[in-house]
Amino acid sequence: MSMDNRGGFSYMGRNFSDLSVNDDSSAFSDCNSDRSGEFPTASSESRRLLLSCTSDNSDDLIGHLVAHLDSSFSIDEQKQAAMEIRLLSKNKPENRIKIAKAGAIKPLISLISSSDLQLQEYGVTAVLNLSLCDENKELIASSGAIKPLVRALKMGTPTAKENAACALLRLSQLDDNKVAIGRSGAIPHLVNLLETGGFRAKKDASTALYSLCSAKENKIRAVESGIMKPLVELMADFGSNMVDKSAFVMSLLMSVPESKPALVEEGGVPVLVEIVEAGTQRQREMAVSILLHLCEESVVYRTMVAREGAIPPLVALSQAGTSRAKQKAEALIELLRQPRSVSNGGRSSEL
Repeated sequence: MSMDNRGGFSYMGRNFSDLSVNDDSSAFSDCNSDRSGEFPTASSESRRLLLSCTSDNSDDLIGHLVAHLDSSFSIDEQKQAAMEIRLLSKNKPENRIKIAKAGAIKPLISLISSSDLQLQEYGVTAVLNLSLCDENKELIASSGAIKPLVRALKMGTPTAKENAACALLRLSQLDDNKVAIGRSGAIPHLVNLLETGGFRAKKDASTALYSLCSAKENKIRAVESGIMKPLVELMADFGSNMVDKSAFVMSLLMSVPESKPALVEEGGVPVLVEIVEAGTQRQREMAVSILLHLCEESVVYRTMVAREGAIPPLVALSQAGTSRAKQKAEALIELLRQPRSVSNGGRSSEL
């Protein structure tokens, strides 16, 4: 399994071993537990259960709820039990461990395959909450959660899709799960969520894709699933609040050859040049990094970038950017100012 999240090359005696931006922490944040405002208010019985969970008999309560997840109980009883487990695991790490040890994971995974969409949503969200505990991730994956979560990502309610993306993100933080998630068909559905979902869905999908695409084969899957189209569209919209996230994902994908023609075909070059001219400092640096990857081995792409008017904003960045941005801008300017046809044994450079 090939894992990497950085790309680089040597040019003019300089080694650009890291063409990304160091700190992605403010662009990406881990998916959190479910948002209480999106779910039904707990009934008085629910509040009683939650309060009693802090007492000495909390283990008995959790065992009672786990037992009621079984298919021998009615759909309504399963929903109530799943909702209680969701609420109990929402904010308390100690409850997440207790619930997992009580045997909740396998029956919750069974709920994710339910034809009742609300029950499925409760199951997905409870699994998400449990996955926030590092101790539970391996057990959740080994218990068979990945494929049901991918199905929920494809066919669930909007909330189930978002929370399935978050749960897959959490599981992907174990390297062994990244390829398994990719091979289970998650990537096309995450790309679709990135393209068609609301803001939270786009944010969750981009974060999951960023994590999964540290595996090379998932990068190829993402490009083949058409990820460049939504990435370019989001980067073109400065009001989307998705420019940074999309640029980080795109930068990660540029290490596979398939990404470059896909980026160009979706109109990415003028969008990247505009970001170099008008983006924030970090956005400008990321755009230059992507353009460096695009142009490093292609005279055709260098010509295309130069004709889009990239050199003036690159010169400005080379004079006023951070030291990293200046270095990248200078390297790209040198590439773009090379002769349009480079002889190589009598042959011109090709794509």
